[in-house]
Amino acid sequence: MDEQEELKPETEQVEEDEKLTTEALHEMIVNKDIQGLRETFLTVQDADIAEAADELETTDLIYIFRSVPSSSTASFFDYLNQDAKENLIAALTDKELVKIINEQAADDVTDFVGEMPANLARRVLLAAKKDMREDINRLLNYKEGTAGSIMTTEYLEFIDTMKVDEAIEAIREKGKGAETIYTIFVRDRKRDFVGTVDLDNLIFASKTQRLSEIMNKDVVSCSTLTDQEEVAKMFRRYDLSAMAVLNEDHKLAGIITVDDAVDVMTAESQEDLARLTNMEPSTKSYMDMSAWENAKKCIPWLIALLVLGTFTTMILNRLESQAIFTTMAILTAFVPTLMDTGGNAGGQTTGLMIRGLAVDDFGPKDWAKILLKEFRSALIVGAMVGAFAFLWITIEQYTGIVNMGDISGTGDITNPLNFDGATIWNGRVWTAEFTEHALIFSGLVALTMFCSIVAAKLIGTLLPIGAAAIKKDPALLSQPLLTTVMDAATLVIYFVIACAFFPAYA
Repeated sequence: MDEQEELKPETEQVEEDEKLTTEALHEMIVNKDIQGLRETFLTVQDADIAEAADELETTDLIYIFRSVPSSSTASFFDYLNQDAKENLIAALTDKELVKIINEQAADDVTDFVGEMPANLARRVLLAAKKDMREDINRLLNYKEGTAGSIMTTEYLEFIDTMKVDEAIEAIREKGKGAETIYTIFVRDRKRDFVGTVDLDNLIFASKTQRLSEIMNKDVVSCSTLTDQEEVAKMFRRYDLSAMAVLNEDHKLAGIITVDDAVDVMTAESQEDLARLTNMEPSTKSYMDMSAWENAKKCIPWLIALLVLGTFTTMILNRLESQAIFTTMAILTAFVPTLMDTGGNAGGQTTGLMIRGLAVDDFGPKDWAKILLKEFRSALIVGAMVGAFAFLWITIEQYTGIVNMGDISGTGDITNPLNFDGATIWNGRVWTAEFTEHALIFSGLVALTMFCSIVAAKLIGTLLPIGAAAIKKDPALLSQPLLTTVMDAATLVIYFVIACAFFPAYA
């Protein structure tokens, strides 16, 4: 979007509780209220109008574009969803399409053209002016996800020998079509990029000074091949409003503005969130997706997790046949709690690691320092949760929430080790044997929980950092692997500790 796009006057803004609705917009179209539509575009933000227009029919959208001047609808078109854009391009006349397309920035047109069917993309390119068409074709040639694919070619570039008053006059002449006028990019006679000049520095400089005298030479730039996520990090780290994109010859190929960087940050955050919830990321909003499109995002991951869960099923199946679990069935009652707690602890750590890697708080090279820090944290968390678990499991046994069962295996109700149905309510728990076994089981579960939390936090630390070290998406690899590894590890830890507590049944 154009950084210079004028905001509608605050005094005329539609209040939040009077937000433009689809019904109100549709009513103006049905009543052919052209004056009302034009006033709406003068007083309501284009993003809000586009949100209200999302559910309108294509014929209604066509009426809007034919009734409101193209200078007012250019930004509105950019905010529409992809399906609406494709339907409009297919329906509008060539003359109407020329007006809409040539009001757009080349990088914005490239964004939606790249996702269109070939016949519609061809119509857009034919409607675009020659200079814009060349820019679009050049941007489409850059690999998706790189700085080259998101940069714009509409910027102000002046030679370093230009005087300040000449530069200001040039901005007046050419600035209207530029993506930003707040940062001017400077080149030398060899067309090499040499620096930038901020608009405020230009205004306060002497008229006779040359740009080379006031420009900032220590500037941050990126290559056309730089990953867009790295570009977003650079904007965040250096607090930039615009950044130069250079080709292999150190010449200016285009620029990236902060609004483009914010779009990348938003997209990357949504992708990471989708990965963490075991779903495929989508470029569409939830309301724009059909039921089938939504299902397609979930099915692959659910099937993959089902297959990975085979390892956990295999281990659990083997353990259930062991004497210690067949004799003391109460042990199996705590398996879900232990697995959930371990998975939750690991998930918390994984989330912290993914966020830290995303915002460049640390990198794979810091793994030893981070692992030691998380180990200390894990000891504290494990000890606190384990202590609470000991108390809580004891209460569960005494109140009958968890039935200790017949540990004697005789079925004899008079046997002091037959605790089947024993609770504080029937008075059968006030024996030394019950207290002893209740505390043993509580200690067993608490110690297992302590060990599984420590293991989960260490694994939850290493998985994202390991993925980043091999240049893979930490969110993509960490979450499914963490679930599988922690479930299996928790079961093994539980079995080993149970055998240590009851060696006779090992």
